[in-house]
Amino acid sequence: MKIKDRVYGEAQISEPVLLEIINSPTFQRLKDINQYGYSEVNFPGSWLSRFEHSLGVCLLLRKYGARIEEQIAGLIHDVSHSAFSHSIDYVLNSGSEKTHDLQDNIFEDYVKKSEIPAILEKHNFDVAYILDDVNFLLKENKLPDLCADRIDYSFRDGMVFKELKNPEYYLENLVTENSKWIFQDFKIAKQYAELFLKISNTYYAGLVTAVTFRSLGDYLKYALSKGYISEEDLYTTDKIVLAKIEPHHKIDKRLMLLFDRMNNKIGFKNDPKDFDTEVFCKSRVVDPLCKYNGEIKRVSEIDPSWGVTLKKESVPKHYFLKFER
Repeated sequence: MKIKDRVYGEAQISEPVLLEIINSPTFQRLKDINQYGYSEVNFPGSWLSRFEHSLGVCLLLRKYGARIEEQIAGLIHDVSHSAFSHSIDYVLNSGSEKTHDLQDNIFEDYVKKSEIPAILEKHNFDVAYILDDVNFLLKENKLPDLCADRIDYSFRDGMVFKELKNPEYYLENLVTENSKWIFQDFKIAKQYAELFLKISNTYYAGLVTAVTFRSLGDYLKYALSKGYISEEDLYTTDKIVLAKIEPHHKIDKRLMLLFDRMNNKIGFKNDPKDFDTEVFCKSRVVDPLCKYNGEIKRVSEIDPSWGVTLKKESVPKHYFLKFER
């Protein structure tokens, strides 16, 4: 399979296990899941699929010589995402606005109910091993560390939102050692950390995104309460969910109001002294490792001001919303 990727350029995948997973219904569904939830209303042209990002994580790991098991883990890491991605954390009680972790919480059970285990077993891979993140520290690591997932979505999203023109500038400076991502130059590491924070504060956790999360979450939650959709429907695609709800717009004024809110047709304000609803957004800030005077250090160890930023920005963003109606 030849791939032309916006971040990594041309690549070739020939391993049967990867090809079978990519062509499976579970993975193909991700082509119709928006990485950002419901973004194009606020950021025109920003539609990006979970499919592209998931494939990108696999390509990044391949580029840096990761084992095939880690490439598999990277490829499937997002298959448990619902329609509209992290918006699900604003719909179901099992999700968390502050941590956006519902997808991670259900990941193992979701995969086990799919065709992926049979594909892995067919090619003599241990399913339990593949599903355990502790085995793949290049692929996944907790904030503020870097990992393939975090690196790929920051580069990809940076390009989509036109905050990054040349990811190769950073890729050329990145190396992997002992399952850690390390920049070879402090200046570039700091630039990357600042870029990541800008993307996070503007597009992942900014006010406009918070309003979208709340309004879309309210719309889907209301549709569920009225029986217009089921929780099972949420694990189809964005278009399928919207198509099931849309016929009810004409007969349900409350539903139409919520739809107008999520499409920016109703004004709002953010005021902690006068609000109807609160909303949190997960904060994302990184503290990359880099080589400095012959040692490996975090950016915050070299530049203490970044440590201050890290502490401040690690707290979930908190907004106080009031819609005009």
